[in-house]
This record gives sequence, structure tokens and C-alpha cells, in this order.
Amino acid sequence: MEQAMKASAALALVTGVSLCFAPIVVDAMGSGGGGGGGMPSGMSGMSEQYDPAQEYQRGESALQAGKYRDAEDAFQHVVDSTPRAAKAWLMLGLSRAGVGDEKGAQKAFERSVKLDDSAIDAHRELALAYVKLKLPDKANAELAALKTRATACNDTCPDAADLKAAIGAIEAAMGAGGASAANAVLPSLSLATPQMGDGAYVRAVSLINEHRWNEALAALDKAEMAIGPHPDILTYEGYVWRRKGDWARAESFYQQALAMNPNHRGATEYYGELKVLEGDLAGAKRLLAKLDAACDYGCAEAEELRLWIDHGGDPAS
Repeated sequence: MEQAMKASAALALVTGVSLCFAPIVVDAMGSGGGGGGGMPSGMSGMSEQYDPAQEYQRGESALQAGKYRDAEDAFQHVVDSTPRAAKAWLMLGLSRAGVGDEKGAQKAFERSVKLDDSAIDAHRELALAYVKLKLPDKANAELAALKTRATACNDTCPDAADLKAAIGAIEAAMGAGGASAANAVLPSLSLATPQMGDGAYVRAVSLINEHRWNEALAALDKAEMAIGPHPDILTYEGYVWRRKGDWARAESFYQQALAMNPNHRGATEYYGELKVLEGDLAGAKRLLAKLDAACDYGCAEAEELRLWIDHGGDPAS
């Protein structure tokens, strides 16, 4: 059994105070956890000229208020610093659509879909963009893909309602000749706040504790939609994808987290564990050396990764 992750999310929600993390057991999570301390919405994502999570929230507020130029500016900052943040590209597309840049919106939505093909909202918005640009073949291709997923889902999967709503929106836009697709803000966006993002983040941790991977991903998705790209959220997404067996996607999320914060101990530890699973002990040792250099007096993340390296895998197995 790996060491417990440290987080005091529930108390932070009750008191409204951002606190350092206290134990919440996460099976096989290691000691790094999110790695930040406190709620993601109140934390700095990276130490650059501006913080992408803060820029994301600024853009989200502007988009909700219909200030599309301001939103476009903020989300452009986000994708400039975190070019693999799929949701930021989605938001940039919505902002561009708001100012009437339909071609620019199309490109942003296409980038979002390319980065995260599982995102229903991104496929929905891309299809609506194709309808507005009078590209029916491409719009129909997006619609067909969503219908295929809905059939496989058979009204029983967590995405059933979202798939049904997306299909309905696209079909309505097609029937109206694209008029109903104009500048529609995502329903989930109109309700999103940083506090709701923190709540989704806390729920994700609880779901991870229970090994409810798909539901945890859905909660992390809501957290990222409200808060924006943040290394703690990205680290958890990487962990869940690793547990689901998609190591390539897990690596992508770890790399995104470390691109934002190269010293993020949780992401460094879990990336090292992934390297061990992949048989890349040299890569794991490089990440361990990075942790040792960052932890002057030692840290749990370094010791956990050291155990993984010494055992050639999960020391609890």
C-alpha cells in the first residue's frame, strides 16, 4: 500500500479557508497527492509572468459576462503558456465565436478535440462551428461520432445525458440552418465558479479513494472547466489514467503539470512511478534525483519513488 495523500479539502470547504493538506487516504496514490496545499482555485499554477489558472478564471468571467474580446485575450494567454490544455482551447473557441471569428473558433475547437477526443463539449462546439460555416459533411461526421458513442452508452453511462444534449443541439442547429448555433455559451459554463471547481476537486479525491475512476475523471473535468489548467488537477488526471491502463495519456498529463510547475513534487513522483512501470529505471532515477535536489531535508515523495525503484514497481504489490 502506498502512503496516504495529504489534503484537507473537506475542512477547507466548511471553513472557507485554504488550508495545508491533512490526510485523506488514496489507495495507491503515493505521498505526493495534488502536491499544492489548499484549493486549486486559490493557488498559483506556475511562477511565470502570469498564472494560467488565474487567466483562465479571468477569461471565464469575461465570457459569462459577454465580454468576448477580454475572454479571447485571457484564454490566448492560457494556451500560449499551456498549449496542450484542451479546455482552454475550447474556451478560446467560444470567445472567438463571440467576436464573430468563426474560422478562428473552428481552429480552436479542432485543436481542443485533437488534444482530448473524449470531450463531448468540444465535439459539440466543433459541429456547431461547422454548421455555421456551412460545412455539412464535417458537421455530420461529428454528429455521427457522437451518435455512435451514445449508442454504445445505451443511456447507462455517466455521459448519457451530455451526449443526448449535444446531439440535440447539433440537430437543432442543422434544422435551423445554423441560426441556433450562434454564440451559444456552454450551459455548464454559465454555472461554473472557482468555488464549484474546488468542490468538484474534493469530490474527485473522494472518488479516487473509492477507485471509481470514470466518475473521478468526470469530477476532475468539472474542476478543470471551472478553475482551468492547474498542476494539481492535471496530476490527478494523470494518476487516474494510469490506473485505467492508459499510460500514454497519463504521461501527457504529468508532462503538462510539470510544464506549468517543474518543481511539482506530486507530479514528479507519479511520473517517476510511471517510468518504473514502463521499465525505464534510468528515467525514474533522474526524477528521483530531481526530488532529492528539491527536498533539502528529504520528503515523502522522494522516499515513495525510491521504494518503487528499489522494488521495480509498486512496493505494496
